[in-house]
Amino acid sequence: MLSLAGLFTAALVAATLLPAQSEAVLAGMVVVGSHPVWLLLAVATAGNVLGSILNWAAGRYLMHFSDRSWFPVSRARLDQASAWYGKWGRWSLLGSWVPVIGDPLTLAAGLLREPLWRFTLIVTIAKGGRYLAVAGVTIAAA
Repeated sequence: MLSLAGLFTAALVAATLLPAQSEAVLAGMVVVGSHPVWLLLAVATAGNVLGSILNWAAGRYLMHFSDRSWFPVSRARLDQASAWYGKWGRWSLLGSWVPVIGDPLTLAAGLLREPLWRFTLIVTIAKGGRYLAVAGVTIAAA
């Protein structure tokens, strides 16, 4: 049970604006085989989506602090994510799993007031698909 909590935490932190890596944790747990793959996918996806929801909430409610030095996203990165979101709309959230741009994109979705239910649905598809691909590649390589 502790290992599942570790996977959840790694996935949650990886989805926030903090630097972290959850794919390696998932792949390692798939290789070890101590839990069913479907459970690992569910736990990793849940943690990663919750982290993205935290980003969405930060965009929605904390953007008035964006000029502060401690704010975790640079103005340039936020402008880039907002432009991407403005161009592609909610469907850009399918790229929320992409390194570097994905996390600021989820922040931009909150800033641009994407409804939480729709945000959660699209991000779950994107994040779950990424973890499914990681597990599939890991199983194929093992």
